[in-house]
Amino acid sequence: MKRTFAIPTEGGKSCAHFGHCEGFALLEVDERNITREWMLTPPVHKPGAYPKFLADEGVTIVIAGGMGAMAQNLFKQNNIEVRMGVGVEAPRELVEKFLRDELGAGENLCTHGEDGESNHECRH
Repeated sequence: MKRTFAIPTEGGKSCAHFGHCEGFALLEVDERNITREWMLTPPVHKPGAYPKFLADEGVTIVIAGGMGAMAQNLFKQNNIEVRMGVGVEAPRELVEKFLRDELGAGENLCTHGEDGESNHECRH
């Protein structure tokens, strides 16, 4: 079963805040092996843009430190699994941990107000 993972990055490592990343590391997995890795530059950030962008790229799983509720809901609508609360690591290491069932996902590192941007608080 082929899956494509997306990890928001900054400086080559996972970025704690999904919406403020420099780029996305995409890793394609066939069964339990990483078969392809590449980077994508995201479009200009605006609410709702990244979930559609990644869905159009065939992403099936997003691993991030945190993201707002609207992005989480949009990923769910696009049948994309979201894992949040991970630390800052190399994207390949995060996917390998996921494949070994060792990914220590936890609390969303970023919270957002109901309007998506007001009352924004990041814990990273």
